[in-house]
Amino acid sequence: MPESPHSPDSPHHATRALRLGIAGPVGTGKSSLIATLCRTLAGRLEIGVVTNDIYTDEDAQMLRAAGVLDPARIRAVETGACPHTAIRDDITANAIAVEDLEADFAPLDLVLVESGGDNLTATFSPALVDAQIFVLDVAGGGDVVRKGGPGIARADLLVVNKIDLAEHVEVDQELMVEQGRDARDGRPVLGLSRKRPETVAALADWVVAMIAAHRDGTHHPVDPGPMAPHAHTDGTVHSHEHGAHTP
Repeated sequence: MPESPHSPDSPHHATRALRLGIAGPVGTGKSSLIATLCRTLAGRLEIGVVTNDIYTDEDAQMLRAAGVLDPARIRAVETGACPHTAIRDDITANAIAVEDLEADFAPLDLVLVESGGDNLTATFSPALVDAQIFVLDVAGGGDVVRKGGPGIARADLLVVNKIDLAEHVEVDQELMVEQGRDARDGRPVLGLSRKRPETVAALADWVVAMIAAHRDGTHHPVDPGPMAPHAHTDGTVHSHEHGAHTP
């Protein structure tokens, strides 16, 4: 595993926490992924979490009940509207929650910002997060990667979650991961199951490496939008950039 940012061999960098967005459709396991990261890394890193729900703080309550962090380090934002709006169009509530966490528990290494469950178009504004993970799961269907979208194509990491369930829902998870790589022009894709330690370790490695890149200035936030090209069943490929249409 890459060395921790707090390793004695690592130079100290006086920079704010890496803000890492976790997006993806409803039910793909975003909260579970955050809980897994907190359990794995809380002994090495100083972590805070901001969750988003439309009318409740249920995700925050679940994480607090799981005991993955000091409950005060888990803050909830009730968006009151489309989850996409609060992470991209008007980030005020989330930005305040992140800044309050950083002020209350400074210095933090990592703040995880969980989007409310949205659709394949949901991405974070680079004004809110420094990097983002887009989460799909095998139970959503093996063809979902091919449907495309900016998060699938251009998030910093695509996670295909719950791979231990693939045989039960008749999905070829290895093909799903491979199709994700094809859709992402070399950007990383990770098949994940919280029940498979090697996949959890790979996710933790990626996060620690991203924190290091943030600290040394080699990672720069990139906006995953606008809409990525996507394919239809007739083989037509659409790109919504400048109205392009490629047969």
